[in-house]
Amino acid sequence: MRSNEGDQIRVLDHGSVKFIEAWGADYRIIEAARMSTDKGFVDWEHDAKLLSFLYRNKHMTPFEIGGMVLEIKAPIFVFREWHRHRTQSYNEMSARYIPLPNENYLPDAENAVARSEKAAAATNRQAAGTGKILTLAVALTDLVNLLNTYDQCQAQYDQMLDHGWPKELARLPVPVARYSRMRASANLRNWLQFMELRMAAGAQQEIRLFANAVAKFVELQFPKTFALFSENSK
Repeated sequence: MRSNEGDQIRVLDHGSVKFIEAWGADYRIIEAARMSTDKGFVDWEHDAKLLSFLYRNKHMTPFEIGGMVLEIKAPIFVFREWHRHRTQSYNEMSARYIPLPNENYLPDAENAVARSEKAAAATNRQAAGTGKILTLAVALTDLVNLLNTYDQCQAQYDQMLDHGWPKELARLPVPVARYSRMRASANLRNWLQFMELRMAAGAQQEIRLFANAVAKFVELQFPKTFALFSENSK
């Protein structure tokens, strides 16, 4: 089964990962690996072991022969993490040219409480919180205040546009919770690396959910490679 252009997976409250296109296939990886011996793909009865050997022994150059383009709608703070993957190519909506839609990420209160408890027990600096543990009552109150803050930011943004501020400056009140959209292109090797890092238990939950969606499209386009990824990720 292959993805069709426009296939989409919903993520978070307003986000999504949409399939645009792919190139290559699992058997093309075998063909690339056998270029040095001037041989090609035979069939999976003969070549499954070679694909497994390449993956398990980190001979990853043949996995660069395929790839995908995806369109992602995510909060800006997720994109700031995503862009750390400099082997991908990006084209993102720009608030210099158009106003970003008024959609902002709102966390789930119960999930925030659970993450606060986990952060209080964390020993590594990246995951640790302030030492205080969030309660559900406080979380619900804070979310109401956060919604009000989003409304105030949007009102200021709209007002600055109405006053004639250039878009590149009027966007200053826009929070990192604001949803944006981008297209990301990468070869299969680099999508696998993205998944390895961002699906890990220690990755921030929001980007981990997007990585899980990316993985579903990798599975559809490159099922045998994805099976090896899953097997070796256990």
